[in-house]
Amino acid sequence: MEYQFTNDKPIYLQLMDVFKAGIISGELPEGSRLESVRDLAVAAKVNPNTMQKALSELERLGLIRTERTTGRFITDDKEKIEEMKKEIAEEEISVFLEKMKKLGFNRENVIKLIGEVK
Repeated sequence: MEYQFTNDKPIYLQLMDVFKAGIISGELPEGSRLESVRDLAVAAKVNPNTMQKALSELERLGLIRTERTTGRFITDDKEKIEEMKKEIAEEEISVFLEKMKKLGFNRENVIKLIGEVK
């Protein structure tokens, strides 16, 4: 996974975004085991507490599960993954439509333009 952080939002939220993208794209396969918090933090060059916070939030969302003696795993709930995929797509589309609106395009213009793009 590739980590590139910006100053526009907290690091743990950006970490969550990286993991979400990895999960919905299949880069982090369903049911796969995650490395330890410390190893993930070293790879991302962040404080282990920051990584722990991101993973805890992902667990709260149901995208990661913890098994007491064996570690953390990506969910194998296909429905949950599809739901997250749709939610992220809707957010991206909303941002795109807002940008196009600022350029003077309405929804119908945007749909027409998308159809014309090759």
